[in-house]
Amino acid sequence: MKRRVVITACSAITPIGYGKDEIIQSLRSGRSGVSPLRDDGLLSKHIHSRVFGSVDYPMEYGFKRQYTKTMGPVAFYACQVAKDVLAQSGLDQEFITSGRLGVAFGSTHGSPTVQRDIYKTFFSDLDAKFSSIGAVDYLRSMVHTTAVNISRMFGITGRIIASSTACTTSSQSIGFGYEMIKYGMQDAMLCGGADEYDTTTVAVFDNLLACSVDYNDTPSCTPRPFDAGRDGLVVGEGGGAVLLEEYEAARRRGATILGELVGFGCNNNGGDLILPNLEGITATLRLALDDAALSPGEVDFVSAHATATKMGDVIEAQAIDAVYGKGPLVSGLKSYMGHTMGTCGVIELILTLYMMEQGFVAPTLNLEEVDERCRMLRHTRELTETPVRTAAIQNFAFGGVNTCLLVRDGRTAQG
Repeated sequence: MKRRVVITACSAITPIGYGKDEIIQSLRSGRSGVSPLRDDGLLSKHIHSRVFGSVDYPMEYGFKRQYTKTMGPVAFYACQVAKDVLAQSGLDQEFITSGRLGVAFGSTHGSPTVQRDIYKTFFSDLDAKFSSIGAVDYLRSMVHTTAVNISRMFGITGRIIASSTACTTSSQSIGFGYEMIKYGMQDAMLCGGADEYDTTTVAVFDNLLACSVDYNDTPSCTPRPFDAGRDGLVVGEGGGAVLLEEYEAARRRGATILGELVGFGCNNNGGDLILPNLEGITATLRLALDDAALSPGEVDFVSAHATATKMGDVIEAQAIDAVYGKGPLVSGLKSYMGHTMGTCGVIELILTLYMMEQGFVAPTLNLEEVDERCRMLRHTRELTETPVRTAAIQNFAFGGVNTCLLVRDGRTAQG
């Protein structure tokens, strides 16, 4: 028997704020979180793109030393949003440690800043510095560091899923968590992703000529999803988490239902590992609709992946048009904070939940002249006060991985 899956808590650390009120204010006011690239003293001088979606405000974690010794920057983000979500949820410690709660959480690389320090030691004066590599350095840097540090800090003993599929990392985590509950493998899942400030990622996309370079002197003017003047993506950082629960159990304990996950689609293009694929993306959107048993006309809003790359936006626009036509409003939320890499799916889901609750759709920032190849969509050009009952969150990654999450607003879920 398939079970309903609801979202009962969420938290996000983003370039446009930490916490619901600040994030909503940023969306309503059109505030960009893109800043000048910080000098890391190593790679930044070689990078053409000089912008980054930065978390520039201080964070107070208050974690005990027994936990922080195995945590790099990415795990701090992950554990903070996990802490927020568990506190917000009202779940008791007995349930959290019972094995009925699992974790599905990931990042793009693990902690690249910790990895960089290790490699610098390996490739410098190894005889003199080898002893400086500590026993916990691997635990701080490994690709599944977010999932296991969360599990350790909060005593979670259920299933562990540590997705690491670049830009679809956290959307896969949420989708896999949804399936764990839907098919009775777990009663609840803590899902999400995190990525830290890292110029290595910027350098990779910069070398691929995929990063924005034309707006280095005006960071808030980029990225520009679907705009004729877009010139590439902006790398960002942050963390986000949602708590998924089985609907009947959540209702019995009086939990606040923020939304209901009703569909998940995931596939691979089966071909090129970099270029977007219209057939693969279109199939993913339809897989999610089939899973949710929804028609395209029931979707009110599409949170597009919309990285502001030249061909990525065009292919995605064609896929949205093929599945939805001009039905739903479409926004590219990366226009506010850049591409937060493995975190983008969960952050964009959380922003969508906030907009659903508040009854508005935030516009795509910097969308001054829509690319003629993307004009077939119903772009959100200004703040739009409107109810959103069902939304799609789309994300696509290097390696040909495509995801789509379908979410229904909390009021509809409880109706």
